Amino acid sequence: MNDTNYHALMEKIGYIFKDESIFTHALTHSSFSNETKMPKFSDNERLEFLGDAVLELVSSDFLYRNYPDYPEGEMSKLRAALVCEPTLADVSKSLGIPDFIRMSIGEEKTGGRDLKSITSDALEAVIGAIYLDGGIEPAREFILKYILTDIEERKLFHDSKTVLQEKIQGKNLGKLAYVETEESGPDHNKTFCINATLNGKIIGRGTGHSKKAAEQEAAYNALKTCKLF
Repeated sequence: MNDTNYHALMEKIGYIFKDESIFTHALTHSSFSNETKMPKFSDNERLEFLGDAVLELVSSDFLYRNYPDYPEGEMSKLRAALVCEPTLADVSKSLGIPDFIRMSIGEEKTGGRDLKSITSDALEAVIGAIYLDGGIEPAREFILKYILTDIEERKLFHDSKTVLQEKIQGKNLGKLAYVETEESGPDHNKTFCINATLNGKIIGRGTGHSKKAAEQEAAYNALKTCKLF
């Protein structure tokens, strides 16, 4: 990765690092640090931990201030929808972050650059890096600009299984089922592929690192594409 590309990515995310080594750190997957025998803690896992905490604080503050009529339980549900792995992976992809993640050759060959777990963790690591380099305000600006947006759409994603079931029942359309079509990957990092079917016909497809996540994505895609709704 050359400096020109580095700066292009910084410009795209809207933050220019004073200490570029922190940015490099945020984009270093454990497979790369292991393969190249880097010193301990050279990967982005500690930064991801920090970024996750910053994201939770900023999103909680945002919801508290902007949703005064929401009880604690509803705020927790909405926060979960806004900062879930698929959402963060989508934001990461839209910013082009996956292209810059440093990972091992093996991880790259097995599709690591497309894994939601890796790309969402990298986004949280970038948030942690922005916080370390510039403090809470630039981190807050980044989160508000790129993550705490399209809230109604993300609420739909989080509740998609419930919404889909209610629409099918409300219109008496038939039987909804979720069918697993594929399971791949090692035990610690499995990927599930699931179809949402209506009366045996596929109406949506989804993938995820749990069956629940894959079903949620399948239901969301069904709601977005099925003309019955």
